[in-house]
Amino acid sequence: MVPDVNLLLVVVVLVVLLLAAFFLPRLRVGGSPQLAEAVNRANEDALKLLQQAKVDADVAAERARKETAELTRQAEDVRRQAEDARREAGNIKKEAALEAKAASLRAAELAKEEAAKLSAELERISAAREERSAKREERLTERELELVKREATLKVKEASIGDLRVEAVRLVSEQRTKLEAIAGVSGEQVRRELMEEYFDEARRAAARDSKAIEDVAREEAEKRAKRIIGLAIQRYAGEHVQERAAISIHLPNDEMKGRIIGREGRNIRALQEACGVDFIVDDTPETIIVSGFDPVRREIARLTIEKLIQDGRIHPSRIEEVVEKAREDVERSGGEAGEQALVELGITRVHPELAKLLGRLKYRYSYAQNVLRHSIECGFLAGLMAAELGQDEKLARRAGLFHDVGKAVGHEQEGGHAVIGGQYVRKFGEDPIVAQAIATHHDVEAPGSIISNLVVAADTLSGARPGARREMLEGYVRRLQDLEDISRRFTGVERSFAIQAGREVRVMVEPSEVSDAEAALLAREIAKRIEEELTYPGQIRVTIVRETRAVDYAK
Repeated sequence: MVPDVNLLLVVVVLVVLLLAAFFLPRLRVGGSPQLAEAVNRANEDALKLLQQAKVDADVAAERARKETAELTRQAEDVRRQAEDARREAGNIKKEAALEAKAASLRAAELAKEEAAKLSAELERISAAREERSAKREERLTERELELVKREATLKVKEASIGDLRVEAVRLVSEQRTKLEAIAGVSGEQVRRELMEEYFDEARRAAARDSKAIEDVAREEAEKRAKRIIGLAIQRYAGEHVQERAAISIHLPNDEMKGRIIGREGRNIRALQEACGVDFIVDDTPETIIVSGFDPVRREIARLTIEKLIQDGRIHPSRIEEVVEKAREDVERSGGEAGEQALVELGITRVHPELAKLLGRLKYRYSYAQNVLRHSIECGFLAGLMAAELGQDEKLARRAGLFHDVGKAVGHEQEGGHAVIGGQYVRKFGEDPIVAQAIATHHDVEAPGSIISNLVVAADTLSGARPGARREMLEGYVRRLQDLEDISRRFTGVERSFAIQAGREVRVMVEPSEVSDAEAALLAREIAKRIEEELTYPGQIRVTIVRETRAVDYAK
């Protein structure tokens, strides 16, 4: 039972009053009548409060006794209810036991009835089986008798056949002896010659069949490849621009040349140091030339000159500020170009740093082809070919667009651009198939998926299109000479010619030294040697020409 708070308070007040009544009379009041009177009043108040506290304590005690009695009565009721519930549970348990016993008895009776039925059914089935078994035994007995009769007949026939076989062997032996005597050749020799003839014929037939199968397969593959490539090229056509190592900037007048050069050439030196390119000021009127191999630096230099001309203030400190602003403009323009390329190809969820890296390709060139436009073109071509083949078009577009992203990385990163591009796209969370296609698009590793092969094909198509790239004349002539030299190294080759801009090499062979069968083998060996020694876009066709001429004269 929880103690009453009022009762506790009354006890505390009583203790306080008792202490006051005990200590106050003993205090020294110093003869003050007012203080004595106050003490008396306090004593009277304390006695009143003490009496009131006693009354309150009695009331509280009475209330506590009543509550205790009430709680005791309630506890007794609860106990009686629990006892009633216990008795009720016992009754329920007894009833459940009786019902379970009755159910088990009923189940036992049902089981007995079911067992009786099953026993009757088993007896019926057993009787039927015995009857069928007896009939089967009768039939087997009849078959055994029939087999015995047939066996006796076969033994008689075998005896007669044995005699005939012996006679046939004797006749064949006599005939073979006569034939060998007439032909003058043994039978073993004839058999060996026939087998060799059959083997040669089978080998030639196998070679013809394999060549026919190979020709059919190659023709079908070429048809399908041409159809897919033709559809891809017809559905997309990209623009091409020419690479320039130097750009010309128009000036408003020739006086601006002097201002750009500055006193004792300090302005032009500051420009060259800040931009990293060469500024050529010659006699060409109202023109200054910016020369450099890095297209990004050339673009920064061009923007710097244009801003300085507009501003009019040209001095070294101002040049550094303008160069920094031009560099920021180029970076921003590259980022916008990368975003535009992603929008053009419908590619989403690309890391921002990867998009910026892609935008830098706007200022890169491969031969005369802008690398960003080349990458967009490869993305479209790879996606179109993937759609024709039933592959993932979006994944192919992604791989085609990012395949040359390694070219945007500076020279401080070691390795080829294909490997670097694969590492970067893996770093920025691209699909492993895309990363593998980028890393293997220059045959550094074997392609691991159809997407890789499509990227290689798209890269070759984009680079090999007429006007897409412009090789130097020396390199072009050297490649043609290398093709002809490789072909002439083989035995039996009379002459060789590289034609169709190095896309085909025709080899003239001596017909007395190279047969038709050896011509196909020679073409394969020359093609293999070209693959090992040369680097070239697309493919090179090797054609072997073998000609036999018969000449006679009429007299």
